[in-house]
Amino acid sequence: MIRTIHPIAGIAAFLIILVFWTSTVAVEIGGDAGAILAVKTGILWGMLALIPAMAIVGGTGFRLGGKWRHPRILAKKKRMPVIALNGLLILVPSAFFLQSRAAAGDFSGAFVAVQALELVAGAVNLALIGLSIRDGLAVGRKASAKAV
Repeated sequence: MIRTIHPIAGIAAFLIILVFWTSTVAVEIGGDAGAILAVKTGILWGMLALIPAMAIVGGTGFRLGGKWRHPRILAKKKRMPVIALNGLLILVPSAFFLQSRAAAGDFSGAFVAVQALELVAGAVNLALIGLSIRDGLAVGRKASAKAV
């Protein structure tokens, strides 16, 4: 069961972050203040799905990885704290800040700076989670091949 839950949660987290990121870019390019507020509010609500997905990925990954010394598993273990800290220290606070500023109609320099930081941090997490998905699939294929 855990071998099924882990990749589903990981892909769900990746897709949620991808939707957040692409929605933000799209609305910043062509949206008005109301559309920006809608996206920023949607992101806050979306965290109700993202945070549990990330917790499930971390917990199941810790259990699955155990004491494995496979280089791809070790790489996944090294990435996870970076992903988590990036999310907790940059992305979550940024989302609350940006939504509150958008609700106030304040799109000043602080909004723009934090928005830029959020986009970079989101892209980093997408890249790191993508690499972890790739490595997990590779290890899973090797394990399946050995079982046959």
